[in-house]
Amino acid sequence: MKFALAIYGAPANSQAPYSALQFARAVVSQGHEIVRLFFYQDGVNVATGLAQPPQDEMNLPDEWQTFVQKNKLDAVVCIAAALRRGVIDGREAERYSLPAHNLREGYELSGLGQLLDGVVSSDRFVTFGG
Repeated sequence: MKFALAIYGAPANSQAPYSALQFARAVVSQGHEIVRLFFYQDGVNVATGLAQPPQDEMNLPDEWQTFVQKNKLDAVVCIAAALRRGVIDGREAERYSLPAHNLREGYELSGLGQLLDGVVSSDRFVTFGG
């Protein structure tokens, strides 16, 4: 079965990104396919390379990045939501003359059309948060 997942993660301290990661791990471990991960609203915060949680807490951005890269997943971060929250790739940093970028490797900034494409390309669409 093919899945597309949307991770909203609002509010910022929501359980949604963690629950989505656990679900995604289960999907892959059972031999199913994830055609697209789409991070939207506060869910884009898992793609920042600048978050550093306290040592006694799970580093959710690291966990997500490891999962995405290990499984070679299509991980799309909503560009509008990301820019609003300061999650920027090199191209957008240059475009807006910003001094740095922080989008983690393995993620791509794109628009809501990628979400729609993921929904159309999958058998199941599952959302977390929002």
